[in-house]
Amino acid sequence: EVWHPETGKIEKVSYNIEDGNTTVPLRMEPNDAVFVVFRSKAKTSALKLTHPVETQLAVIEGEWNVSFQPNRGAPEQIVLDQLASWSDNTDAGVKYFSGTGTYTKTIQAPAGWFKEGAQIWLDLGSVKNLAEIVINGKSLGIVWKTPFRMNITEALKQGENTLEVKVTNLWVNRLIGDQQPGTKMKITYTTQQFYKADSPLVPSGLLGPVKILGLAKQTLD
Repeated sequence: EVWHPETGKIEKVSYNIEDGNTTVPLRMEPNDAVFVVFRSKAKTSALKLTHPVETQLAVIEGEWNVSFQPNRGAPEQIVLDQLASWSDNTDAGVKYFSGTGTYTKTIQAPAGWFKEGAQIWLDLGSVKNLAEIVINGKSLGIVWKTPFRMNITEALKQGENTLEVKVTNLWVNRLIGDQQPGTKMKITYTTQQFYKADSPLVPSGLLGPVKILGLAKQTLD
């Protein structure tokens, strides 16, 4: 079995026993960590399980409404024509923002996505640095490492859906922003100056691409 520590999920895995050695193929993602557990005596010398087939259902493009955590120097809300790092924005309040920004968008889910036995997943692409996913007002949890994806099957419905992605970044950019010439009111306070006005900013926010994926019938590797 493979035990996933971040979710508590336990799943059976394929194996092969030969010449006193047990070989277990693992499907792992970047920054992944699992426990391989030999809990019960094997009933056969080999077991080959199947894996779902992943297909791309849609790419979520176009405008996003983004609202920012108050009292952090950013405007209450902006509209992004396309996903980009906050650090690339021309508005200084957005450029140097550190905190939580909420991306909101209405998406359409056609009936063809809802096949019996299939799962629908949201893949956020690149996220700096973690995100909470909310579908139709229901929080599905937080993703904090690659791949930044979540099973949204139970929360999504046919037709119109409201998608919210609450992204929280690091403090670096705000600390740099507070060192800019002419800054009258600093938002942060540190006992030591860790960054200078010309220190490089770090990518922040939802960078994408954001995709809807379908996991369908299982086939052999």
